[in-house]
Formats: sequence, structure tokens, C-alpha cells
Amino acid sequence: MKTSFVAVAALLSSVSALVVPRANPKTTPAHTAGRLFNVDGKTQYFAGTNTWWLAHLMEDADVETAVSEIAATGLKVTRVWGFGNVNQAAGNEGSVYFQILNETLPGGAQINMNANGIPRLDAAVAMAQKYGVQLVLPMLNNWGDLGGIATYTTAFGGNATSFYTDAKSQAAYRNYISFIVNRYKNTNAIFAWELCNEPRCHGCDTSVIYNWASETSAFIKSLDSTHMVTIGDEGWMAPGDGYGDGSYAYSGAEGVDFVKNLGIPTIDYGVFHMYPDQWGYNFTWGNTWIQQHDLAGKAAGKPVVLEEYGAPYANNKTAITLPWQNTLVQDTSIAYDSYWQFATVLPSGTNDADNYAISYSTAAGSDYQILFTQHAKNMLAKPPVANQ
Repeated sequence: MKTSFVAVAALLSSVSALVVPRANPKTTPAHTAGRLFNVDGKTQYFAGTNTWWLAHLMEDADVETAVSEIAATGLKVTRVWGFGNVNQAAGNEGSVYFQILNETLPGGAQINMNANGIPRLDAAVAMAQKYGVQLVLPMLNNWGDLGGIATYTTAFGGNATSFYTDAKSQAAYRNYISFIVNRYKNTNAIFAWELCNEPRCHGCDTSVIYNWASETSAFIKSLDSTHMVTIGDEGWMAPGDGYGDGSYAYSGAEGVDFVKNLGIPTIDYGVFHMYPDQWGYNFTWGNTWIQQHDLAGKAAGKPVVLEEYGAPYANNKTAITLPWQNTLVQDTSIAYDSYWQFATVLPSGTNDADNYAISYSTAAGSDYQILFTQHAKNMLAKPPVANQ
């Protein structure tokens, strides 16, 4: 069967001719409004979620089911993987992927325009626009899932830390950014471009990530000055930030300094993630982590988002998570939060839920009704002013 892999450079000049959703010219893209966001022409607090798998579904009916239920819940934003790399097409015919990275290819990369490629991301963007849901699109993954940084270092050499300064890897990464941003910047469906899911540079000076984020976000702004840009990090703090006890989350060991990075002019808002059980903290510490990032946002005068959080246990998700949500609603000016992750029953039977997932439900008293539906209402009901 004839493939339709296209060199990235060849696509950039003709991207405007590609069939993608177009924006309503009367609609203003989401933007910052002090420490909050203006979405759909209204400054407001709100809730979102994560559906990393949305653009990796092969059936349009599955995509529509998920997006329609997210919209019905009152969630404004969902975060969807905008990346998907492989190093060889062979052996990946049955998977969704967006790009091949291989130094033998022209420019080191080819975009996959087959049915199992970019058309799947197109479908997610189109369905989001149809239902009025907006997307955060990370364009890289720190982890190996779906072709993260490791696919760049496999193609061009180096490792997980040298990637951030490697000329060949960064050139290929920017070419992919150019393709994605130019393809979707004229839709109503984009909330923000995200540099990477959970970037880390273990053992590096924090200047490495800072410089990379500064340069990459400025590059994105040169392509699209309208939409917001964020980093996508876990919100690690450094000893000089004045927060915490110097333990892991505050040590700077992962090469990330949330406070310093929040000061980058071309980063519109900060994000942080929260998994106390994975990081060696008790669950109640989560409230402290939330409040510390809220204070950092106040000092910077920028919105801050709790972009990932959740509980991995089947029988006590509400008991663990509801206190965090109460802190968000009652005690902070966190602009929005996104539970990891939304799940549902899809027509095809595909199921990408993990232990943290909560499935769509209309049943009174269910985890979904408490932590998604009611929480979305509580966030929307907050007066649209920063109280911290």
C-alpha cells in the first residue's frame, strides 16, 4: 500500500491549504486576564481534565463520545498529546503516530499523513471545536510513551539531558512545532501550546531548562502570537525559591525551577502536577503544594494551573482528592485544574484508563459526579477575582 509520509519542511510552506477546522472570526482565543483566564469571552475560574489518548483513537465516534461528555460535564479544557513519534514505520502500522524520526530521512523527520497519523489529531481538534472544548497540546514527552525525548536521541544521538542543547534534536523538534502550530493556530480549539509533558533534566543546572523554555516559547510566539504558551512541567521548586524543606520536590534535582521559569516573558502561565504517593509525601501535603504554587503565581502576577493530579486507588478517590479540590476552590486563586484522567465507555471498546482514571457517570454520589461535575460547577461559581 502506498504510504503518505511527507517531509516536514515540504509541508510548512503549504500548511494553509490543508483541511483543518477554521476559527469563527467573532471568537476571541483564550487569554490571560491577570491571574485568571478569559475563555469564551468571559473571565472565569473553571475545571478541565486530561485525555492524553484522544488523538490516538482510530474511530471518530470514540472521539465524539469523549468530547461530548467532557462538554456535558462543564469542563472547559482537556489536555491531549500532540506528539507521537516512532523511529521506523515498519512495525507501527497498527498504531497511531504523527512523525518518524530518523537521520536517514530528509531533514531527519517525516510527518505521517496516513489514516493512522495526523488525521487523528485533526479529528480531535475538529471535535473539540464542534463541542466548544479547548485543547492544551503538549508537543513533546519527557517519558518514553508514544515516542518521547528518547525517539530524538535514538535518531540524532545524545541522551535525556543533552537533548535540550543538541542542535540536531532541537532543529527536528522545532520543525515539528512549526508543523503543529501552523496547522491548528487558526482554529477555536486551541487553549495553549505546551512545550513538553513533564520536562526534566536530572542533575542539570536549572539554567538548562530555563534557557530551552525561553528560546522555544519565543519561537512559538514568532509563529503564533495569539495563543498562550506554557511549559508543561511538574512544578518542581529549587532551594533558592523560599518554599518547602529542601526535600525532593524543593531540591531542584530534576533541573526545574518553577519560580524562575514563571518569569519567562513568553510563558503565559505556570503549571504544576501533584502525585504525593509517587514522590514520597503523604496525601495531606498536597494542600501545601497547591498553596505554595498559588503564592508563586501571586508573586509573578500570572495564572497558575494544577494540570495533573489524582488518586490511584479504586475505593477512596473522593476521600483523597476532595480535600485538594476544596483547597483549590476555597483558599487559592489557582485559575483552573485538570484531574488525571477522564475515562468513559467508548463505542469501539477501546479503553486507555489507568488506576487514576474516573469514568463518566451521571449517578448521584459517584466519584465522577463529585470530583468532575460538581467541582466544575463550584469552580465556575467562584467570583472571577484573584483572592490571593
